[in-house]
Amino acid sequence: MIGPGMVSESNVQTPENCRRQGLEWCAPPFTHRILRRIMLILVISALLGIALALCLALTGVSLWGWAVFFGILLFLACQMFAGWFLGKRIKAKMDEMQGILLQGQKQVQEMVNSPRFRRMGSFKQAQIEVGRLQHQFIGKTLEKSKEFEPLYKWSVLLKKQINTFRMQLNYQDKNFREVDRLLPNCVFMDPISMSMRLARLYVNKAPAKEQELFFEKHVRRLRYGQGAALYGLYAWIALKRDDIDTALKTLLRADKKMENETIKRNIEILRNNKAKQFSLAGLGDEWYVLGLEEPRIPRQRAPQRPF
Repeated sequence: MIGPGMVSESNVQTPENCRRQGLEWCAPPFTHRILRRIMLILVISALLGIALALCLALTGVSLWGWAVFFGILLFLACQMFAGWFLGKRIKAKMDEMQGILLQGQKQVQEMVNSPRFRRMGSFKQAQIEVGRLQHQFIGKTLEKSKEFEPLYKWSVLLKKQINTFRMQLNYQDKNFREVDRLLPNCVFMDPISMSMRLARLYVNKAPAKEQELFFEKHVRRLRYGQGAALYGLYAWIALKRDDIDTALKTLLRADKKMENETIKRNIEILRNNKAKQFSLAGLGDEWYVLGLEEPRIPRQRAPQRPF
């Protein structure tokens, strides 16, 4: 989603560059990496504050007490300015990426509404055309996202947030190899990313216990009305293991957290021992974006010839 980065990383010792050069890469301890990023702004602000305090006190402009006070004020001002400046740059870049996505979605809508699209006899061919256009604007957005990389050292969570954004776009583009590469470095704060992670655990045949632990850990973060697809997905996975009891209990938990007709309908289906009729189609794109099922297209009847 992002264009070329403002800073070249070809000379930085990253895992990719080391593999390219045939070198062995040793990552510094996680704690050290986090502390370096957190402390960078703090250190710069503190040095400026100390410099101001010393300058005021040693030159006799003010007493030590006032010098320290003004030094602390400068420290806090630097912190506030850094936060404001970083937030402004991040928002500007996010707006640019959203603009690319919105423009791409507009082009897709125009294609779908065009007479040429309606004349396509095959739904599969229409899907291919839409997928080709979607691949183009997703690729532009992913390229644009590289512009965030120089900002990683100023924000602890920014890299994980951008990785999550990239993961979701690659998921929509069905680039699952890249999705699986990014997933370990993502932050799962919204129902869509949680559902995508759980879906990949299922597709990659992760142990049922691992799937359960992930679901239970993240479902607690959802607010009222959120996560119909996540609950539905976990129930769907349980049914794939012929575990109707777990599927029903999962949907009943969801029913207490939201008002959703698809959830309610599937509860009745399972209570009536009609598990084969279980369907999450009512969730629409929220379900189909996971790629576990294809939307069903009603068959068109051939026009009858008049006698």
